[in-house]
Amino acid sequence: MDRRNFLQLAGLGAGAMMLPIPIFGKDVSIEHMLDPLMTVAKKKTLSNIGLNAAKSRGATYADVRIGRYLNQYVITRENKVQNLVNTESFGVGIRVIANGTWGFASTNDVTKEGIAKAAEQAVAIAKANSKFQKEPVKLAPVKGHGDVSWKTPIKKNAFKVPISDKVDLLLKANSEALKNGATYAANYLFLVNEQKYFASTEGSYIDQDVHRIWSTPNISIVDRKKGKFQSRRGLGAPMGMGYEYMEPKAKDKIAGPKGTGVTLYRDSYDLVQDCIDAAKQAKAMLSAKSNKPGKYSLVLEPNHLGLTIHESVGHPLELDRVLGYEANYAGTSFATLDKWKTKKFNYGSKLVNLVADKTLPGSLGAVGYDDEGVKTKKWHLVKDGVLVNYQATRDQVHMLDQNESHGCCYSQSWNDVQFQRMPNVSLEPGKEKYSVNDMIKDVEKGIYIVGRGSYSIDQQRYNFQFGGTLFFEIKDGKITGPVRDVAYQSNTQEFWNSCTKICDDSDYRVFGSFFDGKGQPSQVSAVSHGSSTTRFDNVNVINTARKI
Repeated sequence: MDRRNFLQLAGLGAGAMMLPIPIFGKDVSIEHMLDPLMTVAKKKTLSNIGLNAAKSRGATYADVRIGRYLNQYVITRENKVQNLVNTESFGVGIRVIANGTWGFASTNDVTKEGIAKAAEQAVAIAKANSKFQKEPVKLAPVKGHGDVSWKTPIKKNAFKVPISDKVDLLLKANSEALKNGATYAANYLFLVNEQKYFASTEGSYIDQDVHRIWSTPNISIVDRKKGKFQSRRGLGAPMGMGYEYMEPKAKDKIAGPKGTGVTLYRDSYDLVQDCIDAAKQAKAMLSAKSNKPGKYSLVLEPNHLGLTIHESVGHPLELDRVLGYEANYAGTSFATLDKWKTKKFNYGSKLVNLVADKTLPGSLGAVGYDDEGVKTKKWHLVKDGVLVNYQATRDQVHMLDQNESHGCCYSQSWNDVQFQRMPNVSLEPGKEKYSVNDMIKDVEKGIYIVGRGSYSIDQQRYNFQFGGTLFFEIKDGKITGPVRDVAYQSNTQEFWNSCTKICDDSDYRVFGSFFDGKGQPSQVSAVSHGSSTTRFDNVNVINTARKI
């Protein structure tokens, strides 16, 4: 199987959304996707063959991952279906330690013979690599879990929903956007199901069934007379849920601040209404006044702030990036160990509490166990503004003088070795009752920013610039109308120390990315970032339309 095929999609926006969408595996029918293929008992039998083969060849540790990865992508534009993709990737990855060194091999020959051969190859690779290993691998202890399972708590399996229903929904959303003034309307629906079985020589046999869904429209208006255009992406979020996310409920709609006309979404998404709103808001932004550069208070809603959290907190606190292992892929980190060791480094103001959490319900990163059999958990990265921890795996935590893995090891497929990946990283909400409208009233000169936009950040995850989707001027405690050509500039420490107010948990929502890239060879992972609307004072705002 050629796993490195890529489908190029236009119009998915900035940042991670601009990445090619990886299509793993081969085309299959929907009937095949719904066939379970293999029982848990069979997976355990095959896994034990791999574990025993590895130990017989000299491995002191081994884990086997039998993975089945299903993807469905529905891609539409205006009144046409541009593409429909159903894929399956099925195989086994085996990781071992021999002579104190990691080895890894994989195969799509999911038989006794194929698995035994892959295990032997993994051990041979580890022994060959041990010639260059300066220090032996040190694994934090993990107690075997025995036979356990975990499933995303979905209410409706999206793969069982007829394709015709999904196409009808996307085309209806396109049609309604065009009726309300859009020049172009595109809608995409991405579904992922990871069926993962993990077994280790420590006595864990873990079966997991993980589901994710992402509906993302892109609505554009073109003013041909003036030679201008404006696009507005969807305000929904990719979620760790089933198709119930696409069945809107009134309770999940959140009205934006007075004067914006914005509707935001939590646990279900009204795609059609969002596309109608997108057409109207793109039109308003097209004729909005251009902002004036200067220092502003920024009121950032969760769908926007999630990307800033991702880039300025999630990535710089990955321990392998801190240690310099990721230097060739988007840089290292300013948050070096010497800063953490002081126990006094002010990452942000005292209001700032940033947590890593692999258990957050509905999030993209929620699983019961990570890809090396560690039960997932929640822990602080920044507490009361102070840097207190990083993200680390079993073979990393000893570098922090810790003896318990953080449970954030992941591989995008059976054919790739697992390594440290970002868990859900979120900003805890404020403890006092405080709404977005309360926050707006407290701002004398500011900008309310909704949704994700283009961004740039340096190789140490320090100096950055972020845009957004919608911008509204705040003057003397009121929204005065939309503005455009907005981006803000800061550095990570200065920005988080400018945080002065956070709304309470009634405003808490998550942003997410299906395609967070890292590693060489590169892998993608899915991750969410939760927050409530948050205020940052005295931030430098530029006009992106002005020539330098």
